[in-house]
Amino acid sequence: MSCQLLKPRYTKGAIRDVRNGRRRVRPNGRFLVPCKGTRQEVEPMDFIFQRSYRGLLKAVILDWAGTTLDYGCFAPAVVFIEVYRRHGIPITMEQAREPMGAHKRVHIRMISEMEPVRRMWQGAHGRLPNEDDVESMFADFVPLQLACLANYAELIPGTLEAVRDFRRRGMKIGSTTGYTTEMMEVLLEEAKKRGYVPDSSVCAAQVPAGRPHPWMCLQNALNLQLYPMEAFVKVGDTLPDIAEGLNAGMWTIGLAKTGNELGLTEQEIAALEPRDLKSKLDRAYQRFHQAGAHYAVETIAQVPAILDDINARLARGDRP
Repeated sequence: MSCQLLKPRYTKGAIRDVRNGRRRVRPNGRFLVPCKGTRQEVEPMDFIFQRSYRGLLKAVILDWAGTTLDYGCFAPAVVFIEVYRRHGIPITMEQAREPMGAHKRVHIRMISEMEPVRRMWQGAHGRLPNEDDVESMFADFVPLQLACLANYAELIPGTLEAVRDFRRRGMKIGSTTGYTTEMMEVLLEEAKKRGYVPDSSVCAAQVPAGRPHPWMCLQNALNLQLYPMEAFVKVGDTLPDIAEGLNAGMWTIGLAKTGNELGLTEQEIAALEPRDLKSKLDRAYQRFHQAGAHYAVETIAQVPAILDDINARLARGDRP
């Protein structure tokens, strides 16, 4: 049997059996086409086929403050304000919240890079803030945060019900956080007292870098021994949460009401005029969608219904 080498039309590197008159593709990517006599038998390849996960979701990766506990995400915000106050810089709550979701040292650095903060620092210290200042403030931050974490550890309404739903579906629960390992140990203990125990918890200090990088999510997948990543959902209340999930190849859900986007307590939200609340939520939804979130809802209590929709999309062959 004589053969002729042809260049591929759509694919490279695949190996196919040459026996029984079927085409073979060599490792160098060139087609090997069986021939009879002088007449070539060539069947053009007009389609390629890819693997498509059609199973159910396997895991949900949850944030902590503003997602499962600490309604309004206050514990870190108030400490950032105090740390800067101790250095003579009166930052606002909005400035303290802007980088929320990042590792706390990175968060402090990002505040110091804001132009209004740099001007205040220049006026107070006669120079711009530097990395030594960041390290000094982070050293102040750690004990202050550890001292008050337990005061902000109440679970957000709907958390336990959502967790029970995840368990009923056979899903594992992981978590990521911008808190340090010491702080995470405090939160894990407080959450356990209240009935919430994730299967895996990963801090930024345990991976090469925190959000928006995907490493904490990927470490959770390794800890849980689950794959593929399209069978995971990342849930959080900050834009870095969304970026983290997207970079890990996961479905993402932003929580607009209970976390950093509104930054209000339950009582403060209840006191808002309906029109004002709607305006604030609409802004949060828009920010999440602009960041690439697949979904945005008010609270974790609404996540189970979203999982049904994602499972239906997976069954159709959709991917994050």
